[in-house]
Amino acid sequence: MKKVNDNQEGLFNFKINSPLADRMRPKVFSDIVGQEHLIGNDGLIRRMVAQNRLISMILWGPPGCGKTTIAKLLSGLTGFVYEPLSAVLSGVGDLRKVFDRAKSRQQDGLRTLLFVDEIHRFNRAQQDSFLSYVEDGTVTLVGATTENPSFHINAALLSRCQVLILNRIDESGLEKLISRAETIQGRKLPINNFARETLINIVDGDGRYVLNLVEELFTLPENPILDVSSMLEKVQSRSSIYDKTGEAHYNLISALHKSIRGSDVDAALYWLARMLAGGEDPYFICRRLIRTAVEDIGMADPQALLQAISSWQSYERLGAPEGELVIAYCVVYLATSPKSNSVYRAFGSSLEAAKSSGSLMPPKHILNAPTQFMKDLGYGEEYSYDHSTKDGFSGQNYFPDSLERQNFYKPTDRGFESEISKRLSFWQNLRNKSVNSLKNRDD
Repeated sequence: MKKVNDNQEGLFNFKINSPLADRMRPKVFSDIVGQEHLIGNDGLIRRMVAQNRLISMILWGPPGCGKTTIAKLLSGLTGFVYEPLSAVLSGVGDLRKVFDRAKSRQQDGLRTLLFVDEIHRFNRAQQDSFLSYVEDGTVTLVGATTENPSFHINAALLSRCQVLILNRIDESGLEKLISRAETIQGRKLPINNFARETLINIVDGDGRYVLNLVEELFTLPENPILDVSSMLEKVQSRSSIYDKTGEAHYNLISALHKSIRGSDVDAALYWLARMLAGGEDPYFICRRLIRTAVEDIGMADPQALLQAISSWQSYERLGAPEGELVIAYCVVYLATSPKSNSVYRAFGSSLEAAKSSGSLMPPKHILNAPTQFMKDLGYGEEYSYDHSTKDGFSGQNYFPDSLERQNFYKPTDRGFESEISKRLSFWQNLRNKSVNSLKNRDD
């Protein structure tokens, strides 16, 4: 097995005039932060390099986590010829040229690593063009994407690649990058400790972005030392990563829904704020809140649905930003409401029963008889008008005669459903008495 030498090149081999992020691009595995599960001693990528064996792969991770760096290191440490492409800037013609060069190299015994940045931006036909070349080994494909491959990469291509998940760089990893930058510059950043923590927080786990901000701060004199507000005036922060049509759209609405279901009001408010700050359509959120009110609260608090509808209507009238407070109000109401999915489950069970029982007729006693012919057939015969009974409840059967009585709705003992449960028990007792009375009469 080939030993991977982390000391073949040092961290500080760089072009003096290049951007700081480029000068600090890792030249060895040990310089990469945050991806130890892949490039550590027991990591898959590390093992492949040690064996001088590469497989086609999709590197999936957030911006600035090291996807391009890993691809370049893979090429340099294994002797593969590095062919980079950007799916944003390249077309089928560019792909054809790469494949032709790779075929020529293959005849000379050379191997090609084709790195495609933002591979998810290639359309289906472009992705299909990779298949035969990946299959026969003309190229070893390393695709980089910030989007979930299962949504954006063709199944045929995905089956020929291994998906490797890269992590967002955590606080300790970002601190390492900042410290390395300070070593290169030979000075400390002109910011205090609180501003340093803020700097780490605002970059959202993006290593490349933190180095860009660090480089900007290094243009300032060593004194005065900046506090948080002064630092933020000097650097341009960005909004959290949020694609309203991508995976984040579905991940965050799922997080909001499940936080409400779990009665965690603070987490629910956090995810709501994340979505609104990212530019999510408030009407999309309002629609999901209505669904949450029906699916997860239901009859435990019948007011929940009204609150959800009211928040939607209020937002329509107020607009942003005032209307966002109404949505927050609704989120708090739903998260703190008693929870029940009894109606949700009951409806699902009733649908199954309806599909499996066929076209059974209702019992004749609950059918209207507008004609004499229908009366002669027994329609409406012996129907008991509930309001004319002592308890306002007749206990008659309303299921088809050939279908055994079902119990779909099973209320919980939470919220208003505890009252409903009492009512159903009361009616069931009356129904049992009615059945026993009829049985005794028949006997």
